[in-house]
Amino acid sequence: MKTILYVDDNPLDIELTLEAIKENQILNPIIVANDGLEALAYLKSEGIYAKRKPGNPCMVLLDLKMPRMDGLEFLAIVKKAENYKRIPVILLTSSREESDLIKGYNLGVNAYVVKPLDFLALIEVVKQIGIFWAIINELPSE
Repeated sequence: MKTILYVDDNPLDIELTLEAIKENQILNPIIVANDGLEALAYLKSEGIYAKRKPGNPCMVLLDLKMPRMDGLEFLAIVKKAENYKRIPVILLTSSREESDLIKGYNLGVNAYVVKPLDFLALIEVVKQIGIFWAIINELPSE
C-alpha cells in the first residue's frame, strides 16, 4: 500500500485525524510532516527522509495555515514539479475563506475539504477521503 502524506502543524488536529484514519481502518502508512518544508523533504527523500523507500505517496492531506511554508506555498511547488504534479492533494483545513478556496483550486488542488468540528463528522469525512483517494482513485505509474 502506498503512503499517505499528512501535512499539518496542529498537534490536536493531527491526533484527531490519525484517530479518524484508525477508526476507518485505513491501513496505508501515514507520514506526518509539520509544514510544507518538511513535506518537500519527504517527497525529495532529503534530510530525515533520505533513506525512505522510493515512490510518491498516493495522496497528500494538506493543511493551509502552517509556519515556515504554508499549504498554498507547498501546493504551488508540488503542482509545478514534473515528479509530483500528479499526486492528488486534498486541502483538509478549517478555513472557510473563499479566497483560500479559490487560491487552492487555481494552484491545482484536487479537493478542498473543511474539517468538521465534530469528531464523528471528521471520522466520516476521513472515511470518504480514504475510500476515494487511497482505494478507488487510479494513479498513473511513476
